[in-house]
Amino acid sequence: MNLTNDITELVEAGVISPETAGKIRDYYGEKGGQSSNRLFVAFGVIGAILVGLGIILVLAHNWDAFSRTVKTYWAFLPLVIGQALCGFVLMKKPESAAWRESGTAFLFFAVGASISLVSQIYHMPGNLGLFLLTWMLLCLPLIYVMQSSITSLLFLIGITFYAAETSYWTYPGTEAYFYWLLLLSIMPHYYLLGRKNPEGNFMIFHHWIIPLSVIITLGTIAGTVDELMVPAYFSLFGLSYLIGELDFFARQKPINNGYKVLGFVGTLVLLLTVSFDWFWEHLRNEDFIWNQVITAPEFLAVVLLTVFGAVLLAPHLKNKSWKDAKPIGLVFILFIPIFISGLSSSLSVLFVNLLVFAIGIFTIRNGGRLNNLGTLNLGLLIIAALVVCRFFDTDLSFILRGGLFVSVGIGFIVANYWMLKKRKSNE
Repeated sequence: MNLTNDITELVEAGVISPETAGKIRDYYGEKGGQSSNRLFVAFGVIGAILVGLGIILVLAHNWDAFSRTVKTYWAFLPLVIGQALCGFVLMKKPESAAWRESGTAFLFFAVGASISLVSQIYHMPGNLGLFLLTWMLLCLPLIYVMQSSITSLLFLIGITFYAAETSYWTYPGTEAYFYWLLLLSIMPHYYLLGRKNPEGNFMIFHHWIIPLSVIITLGTIAGTVDELMVPAYFSLFGLSYLIGELDFFARQKPINNGYKVLGFVGTLVLLLTVSFDWFWEHLRNEDFIWNQVITAPEFLAVVLLTVFGAVLLAPHLKNKSWKDAKPIGLVFILFIPIFISGLSSSLSVLFVNLLVFAIGIFTIRNGGRLNNLGTLNLGLLIIAALVVCRFFDTDLSFILRGGLFVSVGIGFIVANYWMLKKRKSNE
Protein backbone atom coordinates (compact mmCIF):
# COMPACT_ATOMS: atom_id res chain seq x y z
CA MET A 1 0.00 0.00 0.00
CA ASN A 2 1.35 3.42 -1.03
CA LEU A 3 0.29 6.04 1.50
CA THR A 4 0.90 9.01 -0.83
CA ASN A 5 -1.19 7.54 -3.66
CA ASP A 6 -4.00 6.58 -1.26
CA ILE A 7 -4.18 10.09 0.21
CA THR A 8 -4.15 11.64 -3.28
CA GLU A 9 -6.98 9.33 -4.34
CA LEU A 10 -9.05 10.31 -1.28
CA VAL A 11 -8.54 14.02 -2.01
CA GLU A 12 -9.56 13.58 -5.68
CA ALA A 13 -12.66 11.65 -4.61
CA GLY A 14 -13.63 14.46 -2.25
CA VAL A 15 -13.48 12.20 0.83
CA ILE A 16 -10.96 14.42 2.64
CA SER A 17 -9.87 18.01 2.15
CA PRO A 18 -6.33 19.00 1.04
CA GLU A 19 -5.73 20.44 4.52
CA THR A 20 -6.61 17.10 6.14
CA ALA A 21 -4.38 15.31 3.62
CA GLY A 22 -1.50 17.56 4.61
CA LYS A 23 -2.02 16.83 8.29
CA ILE A 24 -2.06 13.07 7.59
CA ARG A 25 1.20 13.31 5.64
CA ASP A 26 2.80 15.35 8.43
CA TYR A 27 1.64 12.87 11.06
CA TYR A 28 3.02 9.79 9.33
CA GLY A 29 6.16 11.64 8.35
CA GLU A 30 6.74 12.52 12.01
CA LYS A 31 6.14 8.93 13.07
CA GLY A 32 8.63 7.69 10.51
CA GLY A 33 11.13 10.29 11.68
CA GLN A 34 10.74 9.18 15.30
CA SER A 35 11.29 5.55 14.31
CA SER A 36 14.39 6.44 12.32
CA ASN A 37 15.69 8.59 15.18
CA ARG A 38 15.29 5.69 17.62
CA LEU A 39 17.24 3.42 15.32
CA PHE A 40 19.92 6.08 14.91
CA VAL A 41 20.22 6.41 18.71
CA ALA A 42 20.41 2.64 19.19
CA PHE A 43 23.02 2.08 16.51
CA GLY A 44 24.95 5.17 17.60
CA VAL A 45 25.24 3.87 21.15
CA ILE A 46 26.20 0.39 19.98
CA GLY A 47 28.77 1.87 17.62
CA ALA A 48 30.30 4.03 20.37
CA ILE A 49 30.58 1.04 22.71
CA LEU A 50 32.17 -1.13 20.00
CA VAL A 51 34.68 1.59 19.12
CA GLY A 52 35.64 1.94 22.78
CA LEU A 53 36.02 -1.81 23.23
CA GLY A 54 38.02 -2.05 19.99
CA ILE A 55 40.49 0.59 21.18
CA ILE A 56 40.92 -1.27 24.46
CA LEU A 57 41.60 -4.56 22.66
CA VAL A 58 44.19 -3.00 20.34
CA LEU A 59 45.95 -1.40 23.29
CA ALA A 60 45.87 -4.64 25.26
CA HIS A 61 47.48 -6.56 22.40
CA ASN A 62 50.46 -4.15 22.19
CA TRP A 63 50.57 -3.11 25.84
CA ASP A 64 53.83 -4.78 26.85
CA ALA A 65 55.73 -3.06 24.02
CA PHE A 66 55.03 0.44 25.39
CA SER A 67 57.08 2.37 27.94
CA ARG A 68 55.42 3.63 31.12
CA THR A 69 55.15 7.17 29.70
CA VAL A 70 53.56 5.95 26.48
CA LYS A 71 51.22 3.73 28.46
CA THR A 72 50.11 6.75 30.50
CA TYR A 73 49.40 8.75 27.33
CA TRP A 74 47.35 5.86 25.95
CA ALA A 75 45.52 5.51 29.26
CA PHE A 76 44.28 9.10 29.12
CA LEU A 77 43.71 9.28 25.35
CA PRO A 78 40.21 7.65 25.33
CA LEU A 79 39.23 9.95 28.20
CA VAL A 80 40.36 13.05 26.31
CA ILE A 81 38.60 11.91 23.13
CA GLY A 82 35.40 11.21 25.05
CA GLN A 83 35.43 14.59 26.76
CA ALA A 84 36.11 16.37 23.47
CA LEU A 85 33.25 14.48 21.85
CA CYS A 86 30.86 15.41 24.66
CA GLY A 87 32.00 19.04 24.49
CA PHE A 88 31.28 19.04 20.75
CA VAL A 89 27.80 17.61 21.41
CA LEU A 90 27.00 20.26 24.03
CA MET A 91 28.08 23.11 21.74
CA LYS A 92 26.99 21.88 18.30
CA LYS A 93 24.48 19.02 18.73
CA PRO A 94 22.64 19.63 22.03
CA GLU A 95 19.27 18.53 20.61
CA SER A 96 20.53 15.35 18.94
CA ALA A 97 19.73 12.33 21.13
CA ALA A 98 21.89 10.07 18.94
CA TRP A 99 24.99 12.24 19.31
CA ARG A 100 24.36 12.85 23.00
CA GLU A 101 23.79 9.23 23.98
CA SER A 102 26.57 7.73 21.83
CA GLY A 103 29.14 10.34 22.91
CA THR A 104 28.30 9.91 26.59
CA ALA A 105 28.39 6.10 26.32
CA PHE A 106 31.89 6.33 24.85
CA LEU A 107 33.03 8.64 27.67
CA PHE A 108 31.45 6.36 30.29
CA PHE A 109 33.60 3.42 29.19
CA ALA A 110 36.62 5.67 28.64
CA VAL A 111 36.48 6.67 32.32
CA GLY A 112 36.51 3.04 33.41
CA ALA A 113 39.32 2.17 31.01
CA SER A 114 41.47 5.11 32.17
CA ILE A 115 41.04 4.24 35.85
CA SER A 116 41.96 0.60 35.32
CA LEU A 117 44.94 1.39 33.05
CA VAL A 118 46.43 4.01 35.37
CA SER A 119 45.99 1.64 38.33
CA GLN A 120 47.74 -1.13 36.40
CA ILE A 121 50.60 1.10 35.18
CA TYR A 122 51.45 2.49 38.62
CA HIS A 123 50.45 -0.64 40.61
CA MET A 124 47.90 1.19 42.76
CA PRO A 125 46.30 -0.99 45.44
CA GLY A 126 42.56 -1.60 45.44
CA ASN A 127 39.85 -4.10 44.66
CA LEU A 128 37.06 -4.49 42.13
CA GLY A 129 34.42 -3.04 44.47
CA LEU A 130 36.43 0.15 45.04
CA PHE A 131 37.11 0.42 41.30
CA LEU A 132 33.40 0.16 40.45
CA LEU A 133 32.45 2.68 43.13
CA THR A 134 35.05 5.19 41.89
CA TRP A 135 33.96 4.67 38.28
CA MET A 136 30.28 5.22 39.06
CA LEU A 137 30.94 8.33 41.18
CA LEU A 138 33.00 9.91 38.41
CA CYS A 139 30.31 9.16 35.81
CA LEU A 140 27.32 10.29 37.89
CA PRO A 141 27.58 13.96 36.73
CA LEU A 142 27.43 12.80 33.09
CA ILE A 143 23.80 11.77 33.59
CA TYR A 144 22.77 15.36 34.34
CA VAL A 145 25.32 17.35 32.35
CA MET A 146 24.63 15.38 29.17
CA GLN A 147 21.02 14.44 30.04
CA SER A 148 22.00 10.92 29.05
CA SER A 149 19.62 8.05 29.71
CA ILE A 150 22.01 5.38 28.42
CA THR A 151 24.51 6.53 31.06
CA SER A 152 21.75 6.28 33.67
CA LEU A 153 21.10 2.67 32.66
CA LEU A 154 24.81 1.81 32.62
CA PHE A 155 25.14 3.53 36.00
CA LEU A 156 22.35 1.34 37.42
CA ILE A 157 24.05 -1.79 36.13
CA GLY A 158 27.38 -0.59 37.51
CA ILE A 159 26.13 0.12 41.04
CA THR A 160 24.34 -3.24 41.08
CA PHE A 161 27.62 -4.97 40.22
CA TYR A 162 29.32 -2.90 42.91
CA ALA A 163 26.82 -4.06 45.54
CA ALA A 164 27.06 -7.69 44.42
CA GLU A 165 30.86 -7.60 44.37
CA THR A 166 31.06 -5.98 47.79
CA SER A 167 28.51 -8.16 49.59
CA TYR A 168 28.03 -11.37 47.61
CA TRP A 169 31.26 -12.17 45.80
CA THR A 170 33.88 -10.94 48.27
CA TYR A 171 34.80 -12.77 51.46
CA PRO A 172 34.36 -11.46 54.03
CA GLY A 173 31.55 -9.41 52.53
CA THR A 174 30.62 -5.91 53.67
CA GLU A 175 27.35 -3.99 53.43
CA ALA A 176 27.04 -1.93 50.25
CA TYR A 177 25.30 1.04 51.87
CA PHE A 178 26.68 3.40 49.22
CA TYR A 179 24.46 1.61 46.71
CA TRP A 180 21.28 3.12 48.17
CA LEU A 181 22.66 6.65 48.03
CA LEU A 182 23.80 6.12 44.45
CA LEU A 183 20.37 4.75 43.54
CA LEU A 184 18.67 7.81 44.98
CA SER A 185 21.05 10.05 43.02
CA ILE A 186 19.51 9.05 39.67
CA MET A 187 15.88 9.46 40.75
CA PRO A 188 15.69 13.12 39.59
CA HIS A 189 16.78 12.04 36.10
CA TYR A 190 14.24 9.17 36.17
CA TYR A 191 11.48 11.61 37.14
CA LEU A 192 12.40 14.15 34.45
CA LEU A 193 12.63 11.38 31.85
CA GLY A 194 9.11 10.28 32.80
CA ARG A 195 7.83 13.83 32.38
CA LYS A 196 9.57 14.31 29.04
CA ASN A 197 9.07 10.95 27.34
CA PRO A 198 6.95 8.59 29.49
CA GLU A 199 6.56 5.93 26.81
CA GLY A 200 10.07 6.06 25.35
CA ASN A 201 12.37 3.06 25.17
CA PHE A 202 14.79 4.46 27.74
CA MET A 203 11.93 4.95 30.20
CA ILE A 204 10.77 1.37 29.67
CA PHE A 205 14.28 0.05 30.31
CA HIS A 206 14.37 2.04 33.56
CA HIS A 207 11.04 0.48 34.59
CA TRP A 208 12.73 -2.92 34.44
CA ILE A 209 16.29 -2.26 35.56
CA ILE A 210 15.47 -0.18 38.66
CA PRO A 211 13.24 -2.79 40.39
CA LEU A 212 15.48 -5.63 39.23
CA SER A 213 18.52 -3.85 40.67
CA VAL A 214 16.77 -3.32 44.03
CA ILE A 215 15.63 -6.97 44.11
CA ILE A 216 19.21 -8.15 43.54
CA THR A 217 20.69 -5.75 46.08
CA LEU A 218 18.21 -6.08 48.96
CA GLY A 219 19.88 -9.34 49.99
CA THR A 220 23.13 -7.49 50.71
CA ILE A 221 21.72 -6.26 54.03
CA ALA A 222 21.28 -9.83 55.32
CA GLY A 223 23.42 -10.47 58.36
CA THR A 224 22.43 -11.58 61.83
CA VAL A 225 18.77 -12.51 61.21
CA ASP A 226 18.67 -13.90 57.68
CA GLU A 227 15.18 -15.36 58.17
CA LEU A 228 13.70 -11.85 58.19
CA MET A 229 14.74 -11.43 54.57
CA VAL A 230 11.73 -13.56 53.58
CA PRO A 231 9.09 -11.06 54.81
CA ALA A 232 11.38 -8.25 53.60
CA TYR A 233 11.30 -9.64 50.06
CA PHE A 234 7.54 -10.21 50.28
CA SER A 235 7.12 -6.54 51.18
CA LEU A 236 9.48 -5.50 48.38
CA PHE A 237 7.58 -7.52 45.79
CA GLY A 238 4.28 -6.19 47.13
CA LEU A 239 5.58 -2.62 46.94
CA SER A 240 6.84 -3.22 43.40
CA TYR A 241 3.47 -4.63 42.33
CA LEU A 242 1.56 -1.70 43.84
CA ILE A 243 3.88 0.79 42.13
CA GLY A 244 3.04 -0.97 38.86
CA GLU A 245 -0.65 -0.51 39.66
CA LEU A 246 -0.35 3.29 39.86
CA ASP A 247 -2.13 5.16 37.07
CA PHE A 248 1.14 6.21 35.40
CA PHE A 249 2.31 2.59 35.08
CA ALA A 250 -1.09 0.94 34.64
CA ARG A 251 -1.45 2.68 31.28
CA GLN A 252 1.67 0.86 30.05
CA LYS A 253 1.58 -2.45 28.24
CA PRO A 254 2.31 -5.38 30.59
CA ILE A 255 5.67 -6.00 28.92
CA ASN A 256 6.63 -2.37 29.62
CA ASN A 257 5.59 -2.48 33.29
CA GLY A 258 8.57 -4.12 34.98
CA TYR A 259 7.39 -3.15 38.46
CA LYS A 260 4.13 -5.05 38.14
CA VAL A 261 5.56 -8.10 36.36
CA LEU A 262 8.49 -8.50 38.77
CA GLY A 263 6.26 -7.90 41.78
CA PHE A 264 3.71 -10.47 40.62
CA VAL A 265 6.20 -13.15 39.59
CA GLY A 266 8.43 -12.55 42.63
CA THR A 267 5.50 -12.88 45.05
CA LEU A 268 4.31 -16.13 43.49
CA VAL A 269 7.79 -17.69 43.33
CA LEU A 270 8.44 -16.78 46.96
CA LEU A 271 5.03 -18.12 48.04
CA LEU A 272 5.67 -21.43 46.28
CA THR A 273 9.14 -21.59 47.86
CA VAL A 274 7.81 -21.19 51.41
CA SER A 275 4.93 -23.58 50.72
CA PHE A 276 7.39 -26.39 51.55
CA ASP A 277 7.59 -27.49 55.17
CA TRP A 278 11.41 -27.41 55.34
CA PHE A 279 11.48 -23.61 55.60
CA TRP A 280 9.12 -23.53 58.57
CA GLU A 281 10.93 -26.37 60.34
CA HIS A 282 14.17 -24.39 60.04
CA LEU A 283 12.39 -21.26 61.33
CA ARG A 284 11.01 -23.07 64.40
CA ASN A 285 14.45 -24.44 65.24
CA GLU A 286 16.03 -20.98 65.40
CA ASP A 287 16.60 -19.31 68.76
CA PHE A 288 15.92 -15.63 68.24
CA ILE A 289 17.28 -13.02 70.63
CA TRP A 290 14.62 -10.34 70.30
CA ASN A 291 16.86 -7.48 71.35
CA GLN A 292 19.08 -8.32 68.39
CA VAL A 293 16.12 -8.87 66.08
CA ILE A 294 14.58 -5.42 66.50
CA THR A 295 17.93 -3.71 65.98
CA ALA A 296 18.92 -5.79 62.95
CA PRO A 297 18.99 -4.10 59.48
CA GLU A 298 16.74 -6.90 58.19
CA PHE A 299 14.03 -5.86 60.68
CA LEU A 300 14.37 -2.24 59.63
CA ALA A 301 14.00 -3.30 55.97
CA VAL A 302 10.81 -5.23 56.78
CA VAL A 303 9.31 -2.26 58.63
CA LEU A 304 10.18 0.35 56.00
CA LEU A 305 9.11 -1.73 53.00
CA THR A 306 5.87 -2.78 54.70
CA VAL A 307 5.03 0.81 55.63
CA PHE A 308 5.74 2.04 52.08
CA GLY A 309 3.65 -0.80 50.68
CA ALA A 310 0.77 -0.06 53.07
CA VAL A 311 0.82 3.61 52.03
CA LEU A 312 0.26 2.55 48.41
CA LEU A 313 -2.17 -0.23 49.32
CA ALA A 314 -4.65 2.04 51.14
CA PRO A 315 -5.66 4.15 48.10
CA HIS A 316 -5.43 1.05 45.90
CA LEU A 317 -8.16 -0.65 47.96
CA LYS A 318 -10.13 2.55 48.49
CA ASN A 319 -10.55 3.28 44.80
CA LYS A 320 -11.61 -0.26 43.85
CA SER A 321 -14.44 -2.55 44.83
CA TRP A 322 -13.63 -5.97 46.25
CA LYS A 323 -14.53 -7.46 42.87
CA ASP A 324 -11.74 -5.48 41.19
CA ALA A 325 -9.17 -5.92 43.99
CA LYS A 326 -6.21 -8.15 43.15
CA PRO A 327 -5.14 -10.42 46.03
CA ILE A 328 -1.50 -10.50 44.93
CA GLY A 329 -1.16 -6.94 46.24
CA LEU A 330 -2.31 -8.05 49.72
CA VAL A 331 0.10 -10.96 50.15
CA PHE A 332 2.87 -8.98 51.85
CA ILE A 333 0.43 -7.87 54.58
CA LEU A 334 -1.12 -11.34 54.99
CA PHE A 335 2.28 -13.01 55.18
CA ILE A 336 3.34 -11.12 58.33
CA PRO A 337 0.88 -12.95 60.70
CA ILE A 338 1.63 -16.20 58.84
CA PHE A 339 5.36 -15.70 59.44
CA ILE A 340 4.81 -14.88 63.13
CA SER A 341 2.61 -17.97 63.61
CA GLY A 342 5.26 -20.06 61.86
CA LEU A 343 7.70 -19.38 64.68
CA SER A 344 5.73 -21.78 66.89
CA SER A 345 3.13 -23.57 64.76
CA SER A 346 3.22 -25.97 61.82
CA LEU A 347 -0.08 -24.53 60.52
CA SER A 348 1.80 -21.78 58.67
CA VAL A 349 2.61 -24.08 55.77
CA LEU A 350 -1.12 -24.83 55.44
CA PHE A 351 -1.94 -21.12 55.42
CA VAL A 352 0.60 -20.48 52.64
CA ASN A 353 -0.82 -23.28 50.48
CA LEU A 354 -4.35 -22.00 51.01
CA LEU A 355 -3.19 -18.50 50.09
CA VAL A 356 -1.64 -19.70 46.80
CA PHE A 357 -4.78 -21.70 46.02
CA ALA A 358 -7.00 -18.68 46.76
CA ILE A 359 -4.88 -16.47 44.47
CA GLY A 360 -5.24 -19.04 41.68
CA ILE A 361 -9.03 -19.28 42.13
CA PHE A 362 -9.41 -15.49 42.30
CA THR A 363 -7.33 -15.08 39.14
CA ILE A 364 -9.46 -17.67 37.31
CA ARG A 365 -12.57 -15.82 38.45
CA ASN A 366 -11.24 -12.50 37.20
CA GLY A 367 -10.34 -14.07 33.86
CA GLY A 368 -13.90 -15.36 33.46
CA ARG A 369 -15.44 -12.07 34.54
CA LEU A 370 -13.24 -10.03 32.19
CA ASN A 371 -13.52 -12.58 29.38
CA ASN A 372 -9.71 -12.77 29.28
CA LEU A 373 -8.18 -16.10 28.31
CA GLY A 374 -4.70 -15.03 29.41
CA THR A 375 -5.81 -14.20 32.96
CA LEU A 376 -7.90 -17.37 33.13
CA ASN A 377 -4.98 -19.58 32.13
CA LEU A 378 -2.65 -17.71 34.49
CA GLY A 379 -4.89 -18.72 37.38
CA LEU A 380 -4.85 -22.31 36.19
CA LEU A 381 -1.05 -22.20 35.92
CA ILE A 382 -0.81 -20.98 39.54
CA ILE A 383 -2.84 -23.95 40.74
CA ALA A 384 -0.85 -26.30 38.50
CA ALA A 385 2.41 -24.96 40.00
CA LEU A 386 1.03 -25.57 43.50
CA VAL A 387 0.12 -29.15 42.54
CA VAL A 388 3.64 -29.74 41.17
CA CYS A 389 5.17 -28.45 44.43
CA ARG A 390 3.00 -30.76 46.51
CA PHE A 391 3.91 -33.67 44.21
CA PHE A 392 7.48 -33.56 45.54
CA ASP A 393 6.93 -33.17 49.28
CA THR A 394 3.87 -35.22 50.22
CA ASP A 395 3.35 -38.86 51.08
CA LEU A 396 0.42 -39.23 48.71
CA SER A 397 0.32 -42.32 46.56
CA PHE A 398 1.20 -42.03 42.89
CA ILE A 399 -2.44 -42.76 42.05
CA LEU A 400 -3.61 -39.72 44.00
CA ARG A 401 -0.79 -37.58 42.57
CA GLY A 402 -1.71 -38.65 39.07
CA GLY A 403 -5.34 -37.87 39.83
CA LEU A 404 -4.37 -34.32 40.84
CA PHE A 405 -2.58 -33.77 37.54
CA VAL A 406 -5.52 -35.19 35.60
CA SER A 407 -7.88 -32.88 37.49
CA VAL A 408 -5.79 -29.82 36.69
CA GLY A 409 -5.55 -30.88 33.02
CA ILE A 410 -9.32 -31.30 32.81
CA GLY A 411 -9.68 -27.90 34.46
CA PHE A 412 -7.57 -26.32 31.69
CA ILE A 413 -9.67 -27.93 28.98
CA VAL A 414 -13.07 -27.18 30.54
CA ALA A 415 -12.22 -23.58 31.47
CA ASN A 416 -10.86 -22.71 28.03
CA TYR A 417 -13.80 -24.44 26.29
CA TRP A 418 -16.26 -22.51 28.48
CA MET A 419 -14.48 -19.23 27.76
CA LEU A 420 -14.43 -19.77 23.98
CA LYS A 421 -18.08 -20.80 24.03
CA LYS A 422 -18.92 -17.67 26.04
CA ARG A 423 -17.11 -15.50 23.49
CA LYS A 424 -18.99 -17.07 20.58
CA SER A 425 -22.34 -16.54 22.31
CA ASN A 426 -21.52 -12.84 22.77
CA GLU A 427 -20.62 -12.28 19.11
